Amino acid sequence: MQTKLSAGNSTLNKVKEPAVVLIHGFAENNQIWEQQQAYLSEQFYVIAPDLPGSGQTPLTEPLSIESMADFVHSILLADGIESAVIIGHSMGGYVALALAEKYPAMVKGLGLFHSTAAPDSEEKKEGRLKSINIIRQYGGEAFIRQALPNMFSPVYKQQHPEQVDAYVTMGMQCPQASLITYYHAMINRPDRTAVLSSLQVPVLFVIGKDDTAVPLKGVLPQVSMPYTSSIHIFPETGHMGMWEVPEASNGLLQEFILFCQQY
Repeated sequence: MQTKLSAGNSTLNKVKEPAVVLIHGFAENNQIWEQQQAYLSEQFYVIAPDLPGSGQTPLTEPLSIESMADFVHSILLADGIESAVIIGHSMGGYVALALAEKYPAMVKGLGLFHSTAAPDSEEKKEGRLKSINIIRQYGGEAFIRQALPNMFSPVYKQQHPEQVDAYVTMGMQCPQASLITYYHAMINRPDRTAVLSSLQVPVLFVIGKDDTAVPLKGVLPQVSMPYTSSIHIFPETGHMGMWEVPEASNGLLQEFILFCQQY
């Protein structure tokens, strides 16, 4: 786990509540949030954990979206944090929703960064099962090389091949067993759209217009469910807004966190 605090130890007690938690997605680790950590840590107490099976955290089985939410919750408790703005990217958004469902008092605000509260469709489940078979047959690295470049918009892939390569390199650090376990966890997760309706705190939706992993048309019906929603649609952006449009992502996260503090 990597934790960054606000600049200057004298301000620590002032900014620790609410904390900000940045949860990475499938085949990622906490480095996916590196630019956001650097920016937000100047003002907030930021925690960016490696989920079990990623980065510096070993895989623990059986693993589920719910057990990963418990893992994040245990970090907050150990750090003496009573409330936090929880931001999750993709699979990290599923974890954030599970945490909000199980520990609503802990959540000061919820951010779905290219994520959804809806369960997998049957077609999506079949696609994930096919991916598991590919990983088992050809190995995790071969799968990562083929799949992860598609997380970016066509324009970004053409203009920033070095960033796409860096993302693939990060993905190849994720063990094969973790990739398979994450897929099963995502397949088995329930519908959590009711969580959006029940939350009494602001909910942030970050959507990429060119996102093929979590398409715009699938998320739009959810944005009216929370009592208070903040919606941002990035044009010419795929599934990786924190990399594709980092400055805009930093700014909207800062704005959302400040809003949650005052809500």
